[in-house]
Amino acid sequence: MTALILFSAAGLLLQLLLWAVQLRTRNASTVDAGWTVLVAGGAAGAAFVGDGDLARRLLVAGLAAIWALRLGVYLVRDRVLAGRPEDGRYRALRERWGAAAGRRFLVLYAAQVPVAALFVIPLVAAMRGGPPDAWTAAGAAVWLAAILGEGIADRQLARFRADPANRGGVCRAGLWRFSRHPNYFFEWLHWWAYVLIGHARPLTFLGPAAMLLFLFRLTGIPYTERQALRSRGDAYRAYQRSTSAFIPWRPRRVER
Repeated sequence: MTALILFSAAGLLLQLLLWAVQLRTRNASTVDAGWTVLVAGGAAGAAFVGDGDLARRLLVAGLAAIWALRLGVYLVRDRVLAGRPEDGRYRALRERWGAAAGRRFLVLYAAQVPVAALFVIPLVAAMRGGPPDAWTAAGAAVWLAAILGEGIADRQLARFRADPANRGGVCRAGLWRFSRHPNYFFEWLHWWAYVLIGHARPLTFLGPAAMLLFLFRLTGIPYTERQALRSRGDAYRAYQRSTSAFIPWRPRRVER
């Protein structure tokens, strides 16, 4: 209980600071980076006070920290430091909320604390047990494939966007030829690593299940696709008809 109180207090403080920054910058993209820091921090705290073999706890915490560092750095660099406009999802919310945007974004930032706690649960479950074993090695292999895949997808998209000739176009480079959201797919795959490391204990499935829910119903694909349709129109509709939404797959032949 003490650990949960400390996590909540520290998480709220971090999110309040990030919320205050967005009041000045009018860019709420930091909310996603803050979420990754909260999950990694929760994993580190669980490794310190939790149950299970020490090597197992340190491994899970280390994998979560590396994942969070890579994703957090990418989000800050791509959405904040690069000088790009605010992420379309949050720009649309800002326009919809109008004068109430300030306090509603405060709720959004604060809500990341319980959401992060939800994703810490499968990490804690994966930490329980004896020394690392064959399941651990299999989970680490899935983790590595997911991190590499997501990193490659992010770099391919960044390279596409950096070319002025591609302005207003649809990225079909590399992994984006086989999935409209390969970065989301590999983010989801990453959470399966802890299912394997945790010997498929029931609570470890919370990670991929919750991530799938968020990606398909709450904050991921629906908002991203609506924004893409607004900005790219028919070009993106054609992309939707030919390309898998999530799992990388061979593109479909579309009759013109």
